[in-house]
Amino acid sequence: MKKPIYFTKMHGLGNDFIVVDAINQRLDENTFEDLAKAVCDRHFGIGGDGLVLVLASDHSEFKMRIFNSDGSEPQMCGNGMRCFAKFVYESKLTDKEIFSVETLAGVMIPALLIKEGVVHAIEVDMGPAVLERAKIPMSQTGPSPVIQESMTVAGVTYGVTAVSMGNPHAVIFVEDIEAVELEKIGPLCEHHPLFPERTNTEFVQVLNRNEAIMRVWERGAGETLACGTGACAVTVAGVLNNSLDRKALIHLPGGDLSIEWQMEGHVMMTGPATTVFTGEIEIEGDFHEKNA
Repeated sequence: MKKPIYFTKMHGLGNDFIVVDAINQRLDENTFEDLAKAVCDRHFGIGGDGLVLVLASDHSEFKMRIFNSDGSEPQMCGNGMRCFAKFVYESKLTDKEIFSVETLAGVMIPALLIKEGVVHAIEVDMGPAVLERAKIPMSQTGPSPVIQESMTVAGVTYGVTAVSMGNPHAVIFVEDIEAVELEKIGPLCEHHPLFPERTNTEFVQVLNRNEAIMRVWERGAGETLACGTGACAVTVAGVLNNSLDRKALIHLPGGDLSIEWQMEGHVMMTGPATTVFTGEIEIEGDFHEKNA
């Protein structure tokens, strides 16, 4: 008899995730990639951009692992982190409003903004922006930071500013964001040889020194309605290009994120997370730990 997996469907500005408590229900970590593919399938599963797993940590209060819909594991996800933080508090896994979360990109510290016992927004210290090209990583030698470096895609040369927020981002500033054929150009950017581990790509139209519009093609997920690490990378890139101030409102298709690149180097992200529904799913395969 197959065991069900209990989950909560959530989204951060339309970037949607299946969040699973893997502390109280023991899952086999060797099956996480296949589990993500199964539950994220929008026809045969629950449907989502990614699977977020809540795990115990050896040195932080929690550990987050996230898998894209194609089964790949990114180092970090800003929208996923906000959903994670709301989930652990409202599921009573913690009663703290500020806590530590281990990720592949380091320890993140979300702070919950609570009204009447409900998490309305989450501020996350996303850590420092990484600007050294070898650590982004990029394949060629050259100066750091990478500002307006030429990248030719489908016969068109773009100026790329590269930032890592624990995962790589190629930020491209354009005059008219609606003219970007993202479904065509996004996959080519993702797999461009400049980025040996693939890259997230943000196309950005600056409105003024405190506002910008972005569209994103996410590595392993395709076009999404929002990307938290992408909004952070856009703000950093805007400062590096002298087109944005250190605190900016980034407009994404799913809504807005407030980003601040502090003088000390850390990037702060503030935005909402929304619970859609909870449920259980039975799918082909054994994803539970043996004897759990």
